[in-house]
Amino acid sequence: MADSARTTPFDLDAYLGRIGWEGERRADAATLRGVHLAHLRAVPFENLDALGGTAPSLDPAGLMAKLVHGRRRGGYCYEHNTLFALALEALGFGVTRLTARVVVGADRVEDRPRTHMALLAEVPGEPLPYLADVGFGALGSLLEPVPLIADTEFQDAGRRHRLVHAPHRGPLEMWVLEAHGVATEAGWQAQYAFTLEPFEQCDYEVINWHVATNPRSPFSRRPYVQRLTADGHLLLDGDRVIETRAEDVGPSRVQVSIEERRLAGETETLRVLADDFGIDVPEGLRLTR
Repeated sequence: MADSARTTPFDLDAYLGRIGWEGERRADAATLRGVHLAHLRAVPFENLDALGGTAPSLDPAGLMAKLVHGRRRGGYCYEHNTLFALALEALGFGVTRLTARVVVGADRVEDRPRTHMALLAEVPGEPLPYLADVGFGALGSLLEPVPLIADTEFQDAGRRHRLVHAPHRGPLEMWVLEAHGVATEAGWQAQYAFTLEPFEQCDYEVINWHVATNPRSPFSRRPYVQRLTADGHLLLDGDRVIETRAEDVGPSRVQVSIEERRLAGETETLRVLADDFGIDVPEGLRLTR
């Protein structure tokens, strides 16, 4: 019998229904931005499979079952961006799969391994591709794709980003995504660094297994869940819930407020995941250690 994970096609109708997209299905920049933002608003970021000691499936059938038909689950970067790449290709976009070094808080780009998946989306008829990423588990993530142009600021659904070049030893240019004013930090903060070298599905299978099962990985040691809210960002990190809100207070001025609280234990964590994040925790999974 054929492996169903290899023969089940990606279902674009079901995916667009999951994210609530009722707009055009054209391979243009407006659709790219709209579907990108709709995905982020609908599907949470979460690491519960890794917390349970298993690497999540990256096959189309597994992704559809968990992130689309499951409704009450999310995933982390390899799941989100693999699924999003399938959706973009079904809509007629060209897609190159990339890997990136997460450099938040790093002194040098070379200090971090390539453990993040991002995408380069090509819009037919446009000269430049777009950096697209629906799976970066951080407050500085893109909300909408941005053109691959260096030293230009972009406003993506209220967030501020730019791409810059960084020196490194390799033959390809190193691009760095920066976010402005992340939480209470002023100025530009580097998020991740990448080259345009394409990676294949087999590469992500290896990286996915390593990140999910390595006992030193942060994703295998504590729950890490986030989602967009109507006016900001909600994060569960271990036993802490952090809500960040941004409010326009004048021309080019944004006021950020942060509320943090600690959860009392397993029961409260389960309730918060169900009520605030829309996630049903797999039966038997222990959230607190």
